Amino acid sequence: MPLIALRGGLSALAFGMFSAKAFLGPSSIEYLVVAGGGGGGGSRGAGGGAGGFRTAAGLAVTPGVSITVTVGGGGSGGADSGNAGTSGTNSVFSTITSTAGGFGAGAASTAGAAGGSGGGSVTGGAIGSGNTPSTSPSQGNNGGLGTGGANFGAGAGGGAGGVGADGDGTSGTAAAGVGTSSSITGASVTYATGGLGGNNLDNANGAAGAANTGDGGGGARNGGGAMTGGNGGTGIVIIRYADTFAAASSTTGSPTITVSGGYRIYKWTGSGTITF
Repeated sequence: MPLIALRGGLSALAFGMFSAKAFLGPSSIEYLVVAGGGGGGGSRGAGGGAGGFRTAAGLAVTPGVSITVTVGGGGSGGADSGNAGTSGTNSVFSTITSTAGGFGAGAASTAGAAGGSGGGSVTGGAIGSGNTPSTSPSQGNNGGLGTGGANFGAGAGGGAGGVGADGDGTSGTAAAGVGTSSSITGASVTYATGGLGGNNLDNANGAAGAANTGDGGGGARNGGGAMTGGNGGTGIVIIRYADTFAAASSTTGSPTITVSGGYRIYKWTGSGTITF
């Protein structure tokens, strides 16, 4: 009888501990913070750099303390007069800041801008440096270098996974710096790809970066017409933690909330807050 009682008491104690955990918030979370991408340059313009890409587990959070979430916007593409694009804006979660993608240069402003990933340059201009300011692991890469030649190849924007290609002045569009995939939502998604470099082989506006990816905007191609660079893609903030912990006590900014694969997942495409 005492042994049965002891076993019953241990079972009740274990159940009580589990139940208590279900009412407690997490002490740390996993995050993905991607900034807005840079806009591409107009008329033979360079590609915009991708927004900074930062992800890790183990970020400490404090119950009862509101955390601000900022989702960066994408930069605008450069006007058809050959102007540079504009850089994106930063994304922030707690102490983690991902830096905006640098703009791609235009013929009237030849240097690319530094950022999470740097924008490409056009002939005679300096590339935009990536991973600026420096983080470890790196949040992005350099843009590509613009070159001369018959087709005035402009450099591509850097991406989270690689540098933007240099323009070669002969064969056309410079390849964008590759992005990096994340499965924080349970599905693999690629974020922070750079924008393509432009040329003067034909006429086309630069491609816009996809929404909520932090992709850079493409540089415009200009073979005689007036073309505009692509806008950079908006950023995103995603966090997750084990679903054995309680849901957040409050959120703002209308995050998408899912419980899947053993995790509570919060995804913001606009700025807001969260309190655990």
